[in-house]
Amino acid sequence: MIATGTHPAMSEEAKLKLVGITAEEKAGTYAAVRLLDHAWDDPQALITLGVIPAEEIGRLSNGLLVQSVPVRLNRLLLEYDDVLICGPVFPHEVVGFSGGNKYFFPGIAGPDIINFTHWLGALITSYETIGTKDTPMRRVIDRAAGLIPRGRHALCAVVTTEGVAGLFSGSPEEAWSAAADLSAQVHVRWCEHPYQQVLSVLPEMYTELWVGAKGMYKLEPVIADGAR
Repeated sequence: MIATGTHPAMSEEAKLKLVGITAEEKAGTYAAVRLLDHAWDDPQALITLGVIPAEEIGRLSNGLLVQSVPVRLNRLLLEYDDVLICGPVFPHEVVGFSGGNKYFFPGIAGPDIINFTHWLGALITSYETIGTKDTPMRRVIDRAAGLIPRGRHALCAVVTTEGVAGLFSGSPEEAWSAAADLSAQVHVRWCEHPYQQVLSVLPEMYTELWVGAKGMYKLEPVIADGAR
């Protein structure tokens, strides 16, 4: 299943490219393998796993928000005995570092927890969040993942322009934690002073206009006040 969150479903061509097979191989060798889309806005595609109580949300969010949060997930997940997360870990503006249980929430989640975690992240700001390992958003995501009644495992990769810097396996929490520690070393550059002008160049893999905002998010910590 492609963990698209609220993003548009990928084309068949894009899916095949993502998993590294041809259309001929999909029709032959891998004919029994399903490449599934997530439908975050289709109530029939979702199942409610439980609710995180308001009091607990208050503790997890350091008191910023106190409200109950329904935990809804793509119901197809429950057709399997074990779930394997495969994906990279890198600094992220909403949750601190990507990867791990984030592939469940918001990856294949319903709108309630997606909207909640993003609003919580907006209140804290991306400046305070990006590159931070322990964030309220991560705590909520990990708490929600604990409601999944299936075995959870993860392969968390740390990738640079030179190649794979590390690959960690285990539970989503353990593998992600180790990957985030390495990501903090290879993906974060510490600068002696802020800059008055920056130019952000995004990878060609991004084809959606909204992703241009990431160029600002990721450089915001090194931009001086009043700079551009």
